[in-house]
Amino acid sequence: MLHELGLALGFLGGPTRLLTSYIFLAGVGTALSALVTWYALPRLWHLLPTDQGREFAVDAEKSIGKPVSGGLIFVPIFVVVALLATPFDIRFLELMGCVLVAMMVGYYDDAAEGGWSEYRLGAIDLGVAVVASMIICQMEDFTIWLPLLKEALVVPPILFVPAASVLIWVSINATNCTDGVDGLSASLTSMAILFLGATLYGIVGHQAIAAYLLVPHYDLGADWAILAFVLVGCLAGYLWHNSYPSAVLMGDAGSRPIGLMLGVFALACGNPFLILVVEFVVLVNGATGMVKVALLRFFRIPIFSSIRYPLHDHVRHKYGWSNTQVLVRFMLLQALGTPILMVLLLKIR
Repeated sequence: MLHELGLALGFLGGPTRLLTSYIFLAGVGTALSALVTWYALPRLWHLLPTDQGREFAVDAEKSIGKPVSGGLIFVPIFVVVALLATPFDIRFLELMGCVLVAMMVGYYDDAAEGGWSEYRLGAIDLGVAVVASMIICQMEDFTIWLPLLKEALVVPPILFVPAASVLIWVSINATNCTDGVDGLSASLTSMAILFLGATLYGIVGHQAIAAYLLVPHYDLGADWAILAFVLVGCLAGYLWHNSYPSAVLMGDAGSRPIGLMLGVFALACGNPFLILVVEFVVLVNGATGMVKVALLRFFRIPIFSSIRYPLHDHVRHKYGWSNTQVLVRFMLLQALGTPILMVLLLKIR
């Protein structure tokens, strides 16, 4: 909306031309979403349900009674600011509908006594992931780039949608599993989204750099980047109140839409393996537990039987790590590992 306003008023010159600058829009969107989230959360969280504790989770009793489903406040802020700051494209409007659906599903799960069943949540997550995948490719051929292959590949929607849906579904549930230590989920996902935003703006969205690195150039790369930075702003505003000891929890209403957008941003970059690069700590922490449960439940294979999942519960229970130690050490692993893996991913081609 601001971009269209800048185009309409560009003839006036001066400050109005800033509205057509992607860097300016990203900066304004990030700052606005952070400030509004920071301001709105403490004034509205009394309307949220309270945490009921999680069975078998370490220190779960410390969260009981705290406002949960903070995502019900900051996700709509993300949607409004994103549509305001990002140049209009119908797929962004459609995608925001998926984000709101994921948020409401998470909210009802947070508010329900004992939560919804895993199968019910998994089925809804998969449905949202399929729709989001269709929005990304617009049911047309989609160009991707992969490690070890110098040439880009053109993938038809009949192959892209199922594969992309699985990736988004895993991202949603891995991110949800990581939410259990004050500040952990928001910090790790903020870092991942920052890397993806930088990739969208500075690599695949930049024609010269994309050509130099032998990756496809995407015309909407910078537009996707604005969405990413706006979401980081919301998470920064939320983290102000969620840092240890937390005053509010994002709940499934926050973690599910964040996981959805992480998968979407990775796919918008054109390389599905990027999710392993920017989110490997989140995936190891949460997704490996999903593998453990699936193998045990459906195939009676007791793999990783000596490890508690999510992994942050294991290190707190077995090694006595404090919440702060878990947060700092997990962030260090991701902060150091992601740039190294990113360089390898780009240069190995």
